[in-house]
Amino acid sequence: MKITRAVVPSLFTVLNMFCGFMAIIHASKDDFISSAWFIILAAGFDSLDGVMARITKSSSQFGVEIDSLSDVVSFGAAPAFLVYQVHLHTFGGLGILISSFLMVFGGLRLARFNVQLVGLDKDHFVGLPIPASALTVASFIISYWNDTTGLGRVVGVLPWMSAALGLLMVSKVKYDTLPRISRRAIRKEPWKFIFFALAIVVVFVTAGEAIFPLFVLFIALGIIRYIGTMVKHILRGEEKHEAEDAPEPTRIDI
Repeated sequence: MKITRAVVPSLFTVLNMFCGFMAIIHASKDDFISSAWFIILAAGFDSLDGVMARITKSSSQFGVEIDSLSDVVSFGAAPAFLVYQVHLHTFGGLGILISSFLMVFGGLRLARFNVQLVGLDKDHFVGLPIPASALTVASFIISYWNDTTGLGRVVGVLPWMSAALGLLMVSKVKYDTLPRISRRAIRKEPWKFIFFALAIVVVFVTAGEAIFPLFVLFIALGIIRYIGTMVKHILRGEEKHEAEDAPEPTRIDI
């Protein structure tokens, strides 16, 4: 068996998948906080496999496929099972349906991404990325779960959040990609690096408590920008329609 440098990024992808499996195991034992942290750890490995693929220049179709399969486990099945175990199991069949949105729509999101993939560098994603959806769920559990009171007053948020995240993944709402650190990228989009750096500082200062609010902000900004773009298109369409319907000026020949 020939071992190539492509093994390096694939190793991180396998660790991503393993963390997703561990998240499912801990959720089955009602250890929801550990399950959520394993999802976050899986996201860390998921980001590193892309970095290592660029460093080793070993990107391949195999890497794309194994990465998607790992993401379905870690960011689809794991968070879906987590929300089901936390609370949605109390809804019976409806709870199964709602919790499955995170896995089913996440799988559809990844399939659409792979079909539309041209090159490795993108300025934005169409639809909420599946890791962002999973991290939103994980950070929500970490922020609000208590072994004594459960989710308390915010328990009613979970089914709505699960359904919304699932639908956003297959939507046409655009979300920015993580910035690549380079002089050219910083000059092109300095605001993206400023926001990213501030987010990291806030997370460390708040000891991780700001992770969930930051993801809510990230999701909300994408929706607001999408609505703004739609309004602009509507207004431009009306202006064009009015211009076409406007009467031509009367011509008087002398």
